Amino acid sequence: MKINCDMGESFGIWKLGCDEDIMPYLNMANIACGMHASDPSVMMKTVRLARQHQVSIGAHPGYADLQGFGRRHVAMAAEDLKALFIYQIGALQAICDSENTTLDYVKPHGALYNRMMKDDEVFMTLLQGLKSLKRPLPLVVMAVPDYQRYQTIADSMGIELWFEAFADRIYGDDGRLVPRTMAGSSLTTLDEIEQQTDQIMTQGTVTTIEGKVIPIKVDTLCIHGDAPAALPTAKMLHQKAASL
Repeated sequence: MKINCDMGESFGIWKLGCDEDIMPYLNMANIACGMHASDPSVMMKTVRLARQHQVSIGAHPGYADLQGFGRRHVAMAAEDLKALFIYQIGALQAICDSENTTLDYVKPHGALYNRMMKDDEVFMTLLQGLKSLKRPLPLVVMAVPDYQRYQTIADSMGIELWFEAFADRIYGDDGRLVPRTMAGSSLTTLDEIEQQTDQIMTQGTVTTIEGKVIPIKVDTLCIHGDAPAALPTAKMLHQKAASL
């Protein structure tokens, strides 16, 4: 069970998260690509930090929405979205090349991530973007009960999928995350996060906000680097993953 975290989301003199403290406990770093957060200097610094700790590097592209932190849907034509997606991956790829390291996967951010799980046209657009790359990369998607449908589509495009669950977010009965605008959408205490993590890791299920237990297929667990309990969560998950 690999642990991933959204990283490199500072911008200029504005700092978000504690990347230096969290990075040693991760397997995968989803690095922002300058549209919802980050800037070239932050991207390079985060790539260097991941390389220092031998953490796999993933591109974390989102909508061009700095003010909304990429959490607002932006209606775009498919070709425009594909271009924006490729542009961000290419920017991080170039920085990885300059640091003599590799870009290993892609995980969309925020509203774009949620939209691809609800809109097949958006999902297909992102797959087409990855397929057009010289070296197609795996795509991280949400571990949902109907994951096989997404797997079939991705297989037809020749794109590998990695399914992820969330250690610190609440699920709805449809197997997707509840909106952040909903009260109680995130788990805030380490005990709550650990309980959900144990259930995911040992039982392959998650309990929804309505109390329904649903099965999920999971390759990686996500934590959010800007959450108050991010560092203790990273330490706890690192220890659990190491014991499996």
